[in-house]
Amino acid sequence: MNMKTINILASLAFGLLAVSCNTLDISNRESYDESMVWTDANLATAYVNNLYSECFPNWNSSADCNSDQLQGIVWKADYITESGGAYKLWAYSDIRDINEAIARLEKSDLSKDVVNGLLGQVYFMRAYMYYWMVNYYGGIPYIKVPQDNKTDDLFVSRNTSAECFQFMVDDLDHAISLLPEKIEAESLDYGRIDQCFAKAWKAKTLLLKASPLFNPNNMYGNQYWKEAYAAAKDAYEFCVAHGIALTSEYSDIWLQEKGSEVVFAVINSKPDKVSGWASSTMPQSCSRGTNTSNPTWEFVKAFPMLDGKRFDDPTGKYYVADENALMQCFWKNRDPRFDEVITYNGREYPVAGKPSGYRQYNALGLSDGDDQYGTNSAAHVNAVNNDVYTGFYNYKAADLSLDQASVINYDIDFILMRLPEVMFIYAEAANETGHPDEAVEMLKEIRRRAGIEAGSDEAYGLDCSSREAIRQAINDERNIELCFEGHRFWDLRRTRNMMSLNGLTKHGLEAVAVNADGTDMDLNEAKKGVLSYDLTTEDFRYVLHQVPQSPNAEKEFVLKDSYYFFPIQTVRLQENKKLVQNIGWGAGSFDPTMR
Repeated sequence: MNMKTINILASLAFGLLAVSCNTLDISNRESYDESMVWTDANLATAYVNNLYSECFPNWNSSADCNSDQLQGIVWKADYITESGGAYKLWAYSDIRDINEAIARLEKSDLSKDVVNGLLGQVYFMRAYMYYWMVNYYGGIPYIKVPQDNKTDDLFVSRNTSAECFQFMVDDLDHAISLLPEKIEAESLDYGRIDQCFAKAWKAKTLLLKASPLFNPNNMYGNQYWKEAYAAAKDAYEFCVAHGIALTSEYSDIWLQEKGSEVVFAVINSKPDKVSGWASSTMPQSCSRGTNTSNPTWEFVKAFPMLDGKRFDDPTGKYYVADENALMQCFWKNRDPRFDEVITYNGREYPVAGKPSGYRQYNALGLSDGDDQYGTNSAAHVNAVNNDVYTGFYNYKAADLSLDQASVINYDIDFILMRLPEVMFIYAEAANETGHPDEAVEMLKEIRRRAGIEAGSDEAYGLDCSSREAIRQAINDERNIELCFEGHRFWDLRRTRNMMSLNGLTKHGLEAVAVNADGTDMDLNEAKKGVLSYDLTTEDFRYVLHQVPQSPNAEKEFVLKDSYYFFPIQTVRLQENKKLVQNIGWGAGSFDPTMR
């Protein structure tokens, strides 16, 4: 055995020890003596631990720039092509690593408990990775063995979407039979896959199978909704029976780690594993770089009022006549989650490193130069980030204990799945299978926790008058509750509402300081109020601007119906002549739907 092999085996072993520090990552695994790995419980465990970093994503502050939630014109004309790399996912190297583990463990002489525990995790991982590829393309080759490029036939045809869904469910059911029911927060195994996560992911998989995306000719009457409902109900009840419950306060979900509503979390622990979430969501004057996660005015408008109704619903307790009126009072009487996810001009922002009473401003000529947004000519200065900034910042999961020097140490766990998502899956499937009361109860529980007023009818502002109304309520509530967590575009696509983004233009609000009589305040006087933090959100008027502002910048989303299923990249078709392209792309003839 050479020194390189010895060192890598040592790295694998160290990876196992790191588990007690809540990191499921280890050093590189490019070379190893497999006869040692699969006969040693520590090394086999370390191999599987390393797969977590291959499979599960961490915080991504720009994940929702492809939707109406955050700034950024992602969808441009012909953004997705057959030859290009945009929205291509071909994770077969990861699948091979997973299949290698399955094959070796199933022949292993290690103890049954060790083998079953590891197999449960890797069977789940295989289903998880295929979920995303099937979500992209529909049916793809579902490879179940670690292919050898010297001895195996690598030219494999695509499985149908129906076959892929069945294989995913089979893998998940097998995983569930081997996994522990619930890994508790105090366990050293916290952060590993358990039955709660596997059952919830099975429900998510079957929801995708039943969805309008895969059933465009029978979106809500197809036979697959019943199995989605059964799996979702089982997952929700199983999670609740094992102590998973909504966190009392929405703001505590992320900042108080290992909370009650976590179904599965990606563990971060400084200095070994940190995230760029803080540095890319906090205002630049409090961070170390340009903010790249700015909520849009379109998303701000989408928030319900405190009574759960839209701002322009004349039956609402907090009715605001129109958008222009809302611009001048957008922060008032809103769903309490608004203040937990949006930082806006003039709000208190008690971040470390700033004086007591600090407020965050973005007004041109008044705020810190790094934070300025707008075009106010009276300021006699130009804002440099008008193509990126919107006048709003992402406040979600904001760790205000980090000062400007320490934002790079952001290590709050990323919750990949939490109970509200399970509740939405349950609600959606229940609504489409004749169980509207169950669907509505899920929505009420989420709004009750949010702090929305119940109202005299105890409907929490929800329109529950029809199956279609409940369906819309679920989609709207997902948009708010799960915002900035990477769900929005995929939800719109899954429900075949993606084209509602086509032609979307995005906007922000500039703040201009005003006197009590509504006239513009002298900038010198306004500057004093900003420096003393005396000016509040109400001491400004707000002006709408399109984002981005540059004359030659792309201004609107351009999507195509063909994006409901992405094309397999040309290079993959060239590598494997048995692969057939999706319908709608070139000469493609493969139907990715459930038919």
